[in-house]
Amino acid sequence: MFHTDPKRPGALLCALALTLALPAAAQDWPSRPVRMVVGFAPGGGTDIIARMVAQPLAEILGQPIVVENKPGAGGTLAAGTVARAAADGHTVFVMNNGHAVSAAIYRKLPFDSVKDFTPVSMLCAQPLVVAAGKNFPATDIAGLVKMARAQPGKLNYASVGIGSTQHFAGELLRQVTGIDIVHVPYKGTPNTVAAVLSGEVELLVDVASPLLGHIRAGELKPLAVTSPRRYEGLPQTPTALESGVAGYDVTTWYGLAFPAGTPAAVVDKMNQAVRRVLADENVRKQALAAACLPEASTPQAMASHVGAEIERWRTVMQKAGIEQQ
Repeated sequence: MFHTDPKRPGALLCALALTLALPAAAQDWPSRPVRMVVGFAPGGGTDIIARMVAQPLAEILGQPIVVENKPGAGGTLAAGTVARAAADGHTVFVMNNGHAVSAAIYRKLPFDSVKDFTPVSMLCAQPLVVAAGKNFPATDIAGLVKMARAQPGKLNYASVGIGSTQHFAGELLRQVTGIDIVHVPYKGTPNTVAAVLSGEVELLVDVASPLLGHIRAGELKPLAVTSPRRYEGLPQTPTALESGVAGYDVTTWYGLAFPAGTPAAVVDKMNQAVRRVLADENVRKQALAAACLPEASTPQAMASHVGAEIERWRTVMQKAGIEQQ
């Protein structure tokens, strides 16, 4: 209840106006379809996660959510589109860890990777796997470290390209263990897998989902998952942390972010909708099938995570001597 001075009726009117104005943005939003912008091609991991949540979010919010793919420049084309969009809640960005890597590796971007976005919530996180060919002598990451220390510079690891999360994950492994393994970049996961299967390189670091078939067929040997907890799809594979590699915690993560300046009431309404979606059993099953562990967050927690990831990968890049582009 509001307590006002009867001699100042304007105070009551102001109080009532504020009460009505605060939730009005959320009550009226969304008033038309919402664009969900994805920085990668259809069928990729980010696109799969976007389409997984778009329809149930649309059902909760009462307006269509249209997934718009804008691939190019490691997701920065899509990020720029969202950063320049009206801050009215009708354009939302599916942000992933590539956003943090780009902030570290690119000298200049057409947007501020932190200030031009309003985080909403994390969606899920996907572990990476350190894997080797089936005849690789070591059976876990501790064995890999021992081998690498005995033959510095002799072992190679494949990634999907210079400046990728997979590349940086391999560099972080080098840094936290002190081993000397050589990075060999390829174009895409199929090529990295082919290189390991043919013996061209000994190791690869990549997200779990595209490797599962090869692992279950016995063609690839998983040495460790890089997430803090074991991955349900590979329950017998230990994490790097439990194998004694302290400080090696890497995931591919996904979250939603609006343009900077989006009203707090709209952000809160979307956050609550995301929480409902990720609590749905069918959505959780879809996420786990895509090797993604669903978990919502507060906007503040996502903002802290994004900032910490940018600093983390910037430090890894500097230590590795990777030049900014």
